[in-house]
This record gives sequence, C-alpha cells and structure tokens, in this order.
Amino acid sequence: MKIEAKKIFYALLFPILLILLFGIIFLLEHALGMDWHRWGIFPRNVSGLWGILTEPFIHSDIKHLFSNSIPLIILGWCLFYFYNEIGFTVVPILWILSGFLTWLIGRESWHIGASGLVFACSFFLFFSGIFRKYIPLMAVSLLVVFLYGSTLWNMFPIAEIIDPRISWEGHLSGGIAGGICAVLFRKYGPQKPTEEEEEEGNEKDESDEENG
Repeated sequence: MKIEAKKIFYALLFPILLILLFGIIFLLEHALGMDWHRWGIFPRNVSGLWGILTEPFIHSDIKHLFSNSIPLIILGWCLFYFYNEIGFTVVPILWILSGFLTWLIGRESWHIGASGLVFACSFFLFFSGIFRKYIPLMAVSLLVVFLYGSTLWNMFPIAEIIDPRISWEGHLSGGIAGGICAVLFRKYGPQKPTEEEEEEGNEKDESDEENG
C-alpha cells in the first residue's frame, strides 16, 4: 500500500510543479504590469522559434490558465502513473514537437498557452492504450475520450470562427504530436503481459491469498 501511495504521489509531483510554475509566471507578469505574449510562438518567423520552449508558460488570463491547468494535472498524472518508465522522455518530445508544428502551420499571430501540450498528452494516452491492447491502458484511453472527447472540434478551423482567440492550429499540432509519439513509443513502457506472465501473476495472487 505504501509503494502504491508513493507511486501516486510521484506521478502527481511533476504536473503539480509545472502548474505552480505556470501560476508563478502568470502572477509575476501581471504584478509587474507587463505583457509577455511575445514569448509565445509566431509561426514561420525565426524570432518566434523561442516560443516553442516558452509558449506553454504564457497565458492570457486566469480563465485561460485554469482551463489548461486542470487537464494537465489529470493527463500528466495518467502519463506518469501508467507510463512512468518513459514519461520524462515523452513529455519533452510532446512539448517541442507540438510547438514546432504550431510554428509551421499556425496563423501569423502570437500563439500562447499550454493547450497544445494538453492535446498532445491526451492523444498520446489515447493511442498508446489502443496500440498496446492492454485492458488497464485501454481504460485510460476511454477515460481520455470521456473527459476530453467533446473538445475535438477545437482542433479544426471552425474553432476560429467561434472564438478567434482559440489556436486550433496549436491544438491540432498537439494532437499530431501525441499520435506520432504514441507510434514511436508503442514498444516502450508498459506492455500487455504474455500468457506466461499472466499465469505467473495469477499464481502469485493465489499464493498471497493463502498466506494472508
């Protein structure tokens, strides 16, 4: 039980620290009366390349920050809990790849916020569970669909019509990055147990019950 509690704690640690950092940067920006949107991504402009690294830290208002924070905590926990072996490898790739794709395909305006990373994590989790065909991981895929399936329309140009501030290109880029990483890492991290491993696990459970 203690081991499981530690696993849950460590899986939450990175997402929570990341969100705290987002919050500190947001408060600092507004406390200083500054506008840091130019730390976002400006597509196809060399000076806008820095935004690939810094875009997720910049948010327009508290609503924008909050709307990205809750999904990142949930999705980040799922990623580091179920894919802890590859989590710290996957996240930087999702971060950079989603930002770079936004830089390639985005409108000529400043793109800010962590929503691209949110979509990248959600698509990685969804496709990773499907590719592995392992029931616990497929359950995570279904959870992602249940929680965030209704936001898929934000990945297409119609989102711009409804709200011009929405970077559908960033969302689409995140989705593509998540799908690519799910393919590249499909043979790494947790896998569906073989029949022999399942039998060994069942025998161990029966032995534990007898000893208990």
